[in-house]
Amino acid sequence: ALNSATMAQPDPYPKESPDQDLDQDLVGVDPDQLLRECEVALQRRPARPRRDLVCPRLVAPCSHKHNPSIRVMQWNILAQGRNVQTAPLRGSCSVSIAVCLILMCVFAALGEGKDGFIRCPLEALSWYERKYQILEEILTYRPDILCLQEVDHYYDTFRPIMASLGYHGSFLPKPWSPCLDVEHNNGPDGCALFYRRSRFSLHSTAHLRLSAMMLPTNQVAIAQTLHCQVTGRWLCVAVTHLKARSGWERLRSAQGADLLQSLQSITSHCGGQKQAELGAIPLVVCGDFNAEPSEDVYRRFSSSPLGLSSAYKLLSCDGKTEPAYTTWKIRPSGESCSTLDYIWYSHDALSVETLLDIPTEEQIGPDRLPSYHYPSDHLSLLCDVSFREEPHRLL
Repeated sequence: ALNSATMAQPDPYPKESPDQDLDQDLVGVDPDQLLRECEVALQRRPARPRRDLVCPRLVAPCSHKHNPSIRVMQWNILAQGRNVQTAPLRGSCSVSIAVCLILMCVFAALGEGKDGFIRCPLEALSWYERKYQILEEILTYRPDILCLQEVDHYYDTFRPIMASLGYHGSFLPKPWSPCLDVEHNNGPDGCALFYRRSRFSLHSTAHLRLSAMMLPTNQVAIAQTLHCQVTGRWLCVAVTHLKARSGWERLRSAQGADLLQSLQSITSHCGGQKQAELGAIPLVVCGDFNAEPSEDVYRRFSSSPLGLSSAYKLLSCDGKTEPAYTTWKIRPSGESCSTLDYIWYSHDALSVETLLDIPTEEQIGPDRLPSYHYPSDHLSLLCDVSFREEPHRLL
């Protein structure tokens, strides 16, 4: 039976892990009903900032009924830390939804002791309601691919819930997670990658521990090669979370170089001889890079031989400027308004159809993030991408 205890965790760093059918005994959950449950649980909290899906001005649509777009969500959800107590569910819900949500125990937020969000009330960081906010955001947009960072309740929370919603997941923890420094923690935080099973089948998974100057670091990445069951095309998706804090720019640059090298190998050699004839597999890389666009790691990605471009530049008038911020918080050291999160994509093989816009300063509010109306110190990013027609398909 499913419960809130931490499940046994497999070896997190195999080079390749096979596709596994997870939680086949789970009862499927109606996403609409689960979304309604979230809305009921959050009715006393302010509404989330309204965000619209917008079409980039400089991009011509490529999707059609035989090439539907793929929705990708990137989000650092803010790790939780200390296991406190299970809270009752509000309102009524189906047995399957109750089983899923009861897995989400109340946790004292890691931000209370580690991140020091001095303008965020402790009650706003309560996992009992914050879990509903995270689920509400995911269920509102229902991505085909979901990339998360700072996940420390994968096995007892996100894996079973996402599996019951029709997703396959993969998780890779940090070797030395700061969550482990919190008393009564629930294990390390790390990166998680989910894809919708009805849309994709899994070819391979690479769990990567990022290196710098030939030495392993505390940061990780997951790269999965997927086969789109609608279009018959291949897609490689990666998620990562690079080293935080100022003063570590050179380390982030080295980590980025290591990740790019691994992705180049994965996208050029996976798929056999037929794929080699067609060229490299298109790539989407999501992550909290902890780096502003002025940093070297950003320049590495934007000038990589992989032909990557940042999707959120397309929100700007000229298509060349990143948003003013993807995270905005107030700590004892001061206010921090930064662009650190990105969705990179192969611009020659993929086209961005729509993007989720960035909330205004007024929508975010004077106390910044996280808050009663938003569960993380990072904004979620989301875009719809579609495959460009390949030359051989046009003949």
